[in-house]
Amino acid sequence: MSKLTKALTAAAGNAGGDNLYVEDVFSTYLYTGNGSNGLAIDNGIDLAGEGGLVWIKSRGSENHSLATTDQGLSNQLASNLTNGNIAWGNMQSFNSDGFTLTNAGTTNTNTVKYASWTFRKAEKFFDVVTYTGNGTTQSISHNLGSTPGVIIVKNTQSSTYWAVYHGSVPAYVGFLNATNAFDTSNTQNFGNNTNPVAPTDSVFTVGQQSTVNSSGETYVAYLFASDAGGFGDDGSENSITCSSFTVSSGSASVTLGYEPQFVIVKAANGTGNWLMFDTMRGMGVGTNVKYLQPNTSNAEGGGTDFITPTATGFEINNLGGTQTFIYMAIRRPMKTPETGTEVFAPKTRSGSGAIVTTGAGFTPDVFYNFDRTYGGSNGLFDRLRGRGILQTMSTAVENATSPAIYDLVGFDTMDGVELGGAYNINMTGSGRNFVDYYFKRATGFMDVVIETATQSLANPATEHNLGVVPEFMISKSRDSSASWFVYHSALGLTKYLDLSSSNAYQSYNVFGTTLTSTQFQYYSQASGESIVNYLFATVAGVSKVGSYTGTGSDLNVDCGFSAGARWVMIKRSDISDGVSNAGDWFIWDSSRGISASTDPYVLANSSAAEVTNTDYIDPLSSGFTVTSSAPNSLNKSGGSYIFLAIA
Repeated sequence: MSKLTKALTAAAGNAGGDNLYVEDVFSTYLYTGNGSNGLAIDNGIDLAGEGGLVWIKSRGSENHSLATTDQGLSNQLASNLTNGNIAWGNMQSFNSDGFTLTNAGTTNTNTVKYASWTFRKAEKFFDVVTYTGNGTTQSISHNLGSTPGVIIVKNTQSSTYWAVYHGSVPAYVGFLNATNAFDTSNTQNFGNNTNPVAPTDSVFTVGQQSTVNSSGETYVAYLFASDAGGFGDDGSENSITCSSFTVSSGSASVTLGYEPQFVIVKAANGTGNWLMFDTMRGMGVGTNVKYLQPNTSNAEGGGTDFITPTATGFEINNLGGTQTFIYMAIRRPMKTPETGTEVFAPKTRSGSGAIVTTGAGFTPDVFYNFDRTYGGSNGLFDRLRGRGILQTMSTAVENATSPAIYDLVGFDTMDGVELGGAYNINMTGSGRNFVDYYFKRATGFMDVVIETATQSLANPATEHNLGVVPEFMISKSRDSSASWFVYHSALGLTKYLDLSSSNAYQSYNVFGTTLTSTQFQYYSQASGESIVNYLFATVAGVSKVGSYTGTGSDLNVDCGFSAGARWVMIKRSDISDGVSNAGDWFIWDSSRGISASTDPYVLANSSAAEVTNTDYIDPLSSGFTVTSSAPNSLNKSGGSYIFLAIA
């Protein structure tokens, strides 16, 4: 189904307004405090018009701060404390695109790093309800539009525990501010003083406990949906799941039907901290996993391979023993981009030898770096792998242990990436010039999938979230010295290219026989090795995966763009010359210049410095032009070429 067809179909069944996507109702936003009134957090969430919850925690040692539009600007709660409303006065305003902070120390101390999570009110996602207790059983109305999967209630007037209902253990009650196991001794929290009463899509029931219903006292309830649909192009996709899993020897694999960006877990039948993860601070493979604890003021902790998102859920490790955990998970962003600037940016900069936070204009998921002056880096990083570097001109294994050489890349910033300092000569070296490429994962445009090889010859099909059939795939083993295998739709599944080589295509089913809008296949070298896969496709007006036949004359390549290509990668793919060296992987970008004269290029498969004295491509409003002066590796009459272009 096309994007237009989906939109028309959804509109017919959604007379109440536009479709909702996860990024409309939820945001993880990282920031550094400045100690001044008026710090604006522009996360794109409409709190002024729709209402919701802002949850903030210092990444150092500090109390949590939870503020809702229902309770006003002055009143905050702390999930790690039993206090009622605390007059911290953190919030200056709730805005149509986020919120603005005062200079209160819990959320805006100068130079302190913070994480914020914003939950907007929306049917089938989240609701906030305030009510007054009556000391006996009462039903409280809500507007979630579905049966809650999780309900969290706090007395805003007195010092009490935070009561938690979870749909996976409906006869048990937990406490957000404590390590206690969920148990049955407090079922009157969400019941009729004798037995628990299940919530419905319009009400939930509270008993006589002071945690939820003391006579005359005030309460706030946060309600989270679970697998209720209501999101995406056709309004049928889930955005949030509240369920449980059982770990065996401390590990579990959880299926959600989507990839999460935010997960909270807690042991249900044992004591232990609540753990909060998100992909912004680090939720992936390797050592970059970070967590905060809703029940403590502790600084951010970390672990190795603790929780790893997959295309259909997450894998979790190191939890210890065999026990049951409850969780809440929120889906990663869903929208198909409408412009290239939403998902790609080329940037040039000069090295200073100091730590630098680069700017991309958005939050990237992939960072690709070239040293224009001396060459030798071609470093490729992504959010899921964290600080490990792969180099596209090399078959070497991933390097995540040599900061003296690379000092690695940090993705926990909202704009661009953070690069290391004096030792990081290949990323920030003084006297060097760099070009950086930033890519954002988005439906139809790009996806990143990390898989573990399970068979020595052929892996079973692997799930992805590109949402369309991939047209261009790049796969690399992280654990072994191996080629960068490349699939391109112009060559089909029976042929492959190597990103680290100038060789022409080779005939072999590296990418198997399965390729759909949800699955792909990759033939690994060895069982158990970790493979990173980058998947691309064509989005009208945003990106174009294509091919052309050389003419030897000026050749216009129509990509369907309106203002020309900002990034072009071209590779000759055939062997019509009867030689193995068909051509390099050429890369041009608008940051260094795509003009009618000189067009600098770098090579993905070479450690050479930038080449500046050629005019091999020219600008074209619908795409790009390959010039008559281009060599055989770009424009030989009758030659075959593949490309990826981004507007």
